[in-house]
Amino acid sequence: MQETKVCILGAGPAGATTALQLAYMGIPCLVVDKAVFPRDKVCGDGLSGKVLTQLSRIDKGIAERLQQLVFKEDSWGVSFVAANRMGINIPYKPNYQKLPGEPRGFVCKRIHFDNFLVDEMKRCPQIRLIEGKAITKYTLQPDGYLLSDAAGTLHIKAQLVIAANGAHSGFTKEVANIHMEPAHYVAGIRAYYTGIGGLHPDNLIELHFLKNVLPGYFWIFPLPNGEANVGIGMLSKVAGKRKANLKQMLLDAVQHDPVMKERFKNATLLGNIDGYGLPLGSKKRRLSGERYLLVGDAGFLIDPFTGEGIGNAMYSARMAAAQAAASITANDYSAASLQAYDAEVYRVLGPELTMSTRLQRLIRFPWLFNMLMRLSAGNQELQQLLSSMFHEVDIRKKLASPGFYLRLLLKW
Repeated sequence: MQETKVCILGAGPAGATTALQLAYMGIPCLVVDKAVFPRDKVCGDGLSGKVLTQLSRIDKGIAERLQQLVFKEDSWGVSFVAANRMGINIPYKPNYQKLPGEPRGFVCKRIHFDNFLVDEMKRCPQIRLIEGKAITKYTLQPDGYLLSDAAGTLHIKAQLVIAANGAHSGFTKEVANIHMEPAHYVAGIRAYYTGIGGLHPDNLIELHFLKNVLPGYFWIFPLPNGEANVGIGMLSKVAGKRKANLKQMLLDAVQHDPVMKERFKNATLLGNIDGYGLPLGSKKRRLSGERYLLVGDAGFLIDPFTGEGIGNAMYSARMAAAQAAASITANDYSAASLQAYDAEVYRVLGPELTMSTRLQRLIRFPWLFNMLMRLSAGNQELQQLLSSMFHEVDIRKKLASPGFYLRLLLKW
């Protein structure tokens, strides 16, 4: 039996960030993951400015080491392209000069990024990492959770459990009773290509709202060595109604879309086309309970419009670490006391999730989204709204105000 005040399920970005924040606060913890690192993870591979911001707030040295990572591609912004082919480029930082250390966004395969975070955990003596073990049994006792694997070879007693084990978390389903809802879930597929033409010289990540893919979107994220992460995401509710074959939709876009077929004419598919799911933050959920917290994808916190999950996972992870520290100090792990974590997560991320949910609904009407792209070209306030989803801009209170959207509507 291993005993710990805090046990973190999952060593991906959410779990690793929670553990690192606790370690830098001087609080030991135990992290368990079913995989042995390095391991791959099907994902869009995009890292927004939130990632560097959160790592810097734990320790600037971690952020500096990430910037030196050779397996990533620096990205300087995002390109939105509507169905009418009108687009807008949103830089992560206004008037950027592409100086060393300045990029706020990256594209990095998860096999490399997640392993980087695992290496950072291994630097910290306060963190005990157990790999290759999947916790499948969770028993709440008066003095903590008793956790064990299916084989019965690992037993852990924890005062507090932080579930950070992703979109398919067994803890989220069995203990928190949160399940996949097609209206708040995106089905995604991902492929790697090399030799794509027309990539932006500043490695802008691309979100294309192609007519044949709506209300989903097609993306291209540039990677090192001339590679790119290419994929399609679509709301599961819509995909189910249409009986959509996302893999075939991707191949059709690459081979037959007038713009994409020209860009992909010399491109080569590398490996397989793989699928995954994204639990969206388009519905407010309870993220805590008696002696537990849900973090990142396990708490269904993915941005409904952009599909970004890593940045929000790391935000919630640092909040979970702060809540864990407070609970340890007060020796209070009750469901009532842990509601403070929910309040903080939705205070910080709630306005962005609300705004992104509205934009997600907007793309169901191509003519309206086309209008948004046309207006954004000459509307600085609207550009700021879109930019706020990707980098640190303190306009969240404005985004949550109905008056802000009324002013935009009047300008339309």
